[in-house]
Amino acid sequence: DLAVDVPGHGKVVVDIGYGGTFYAFLSAEQLGLDVCSSKTRDLVSAASAVTEAVKKQFELHHPESEDLAFLYGTILTDGKDAFSEEPTTNICVFADEQVDRSPTGSGVTARIALQYHKGLIQLNQTRTFRSSTTGSLFTGKAVQATKFGKYNAVVVEVSGEAFYTGTATFTVEEEDPLKYGFFFK
Repeated sequence: DLAVDVPGHGKVVVDIGYGGTFYAFLSAEQLGLDVCSSKTRDLVSAASAVTEAVKKQFELHHPESEDLAFLYGTILTDGKDAFSEEPTTNICVFADEQVDRSPTGSGVTARIALQYHKGLIQLNQTRTFRSSTTGSLFTGKAVQATKFGKYNAVVVEVSGEAFYTGTATFTVEEEDPLKYGFFFK
């Protein structure tokens, strides 16, 4: 329930959750969008604006490693966070405006943790999550309450189906002036 001023969108309320990385979560409706029917470009632009606003207005802390204390992206949802047998839909926009083709494993983990923390689901209640871009499905459930540092936490099980999309091999020769890196986009 963090109030954030997002340029071009005004004040919105986000939740910050950790599931292997930190994400900001909010319903697309707060941004005047629909996660299921709005253009992907509009969802990406809005989610990116939220990510940048949260980074400027809120400092994250990780109980074990400050190297992990950064916001990886924003997940826009359909707002259906209370337990239901029906799937809930989201889009994950992360890194440099990349969109996950799945509901996102670390995102589902963080979303389940938030739902559990808010009392919207109980242990061992399985939720189904749908990607708004591809329709792919993951399931998740909180299976055990625990602590992580000083924070209340849950162990989450996530399942879904994934496919190889390709392989690549990079070879670097010592004389190569770019041997220390380059970026593909």
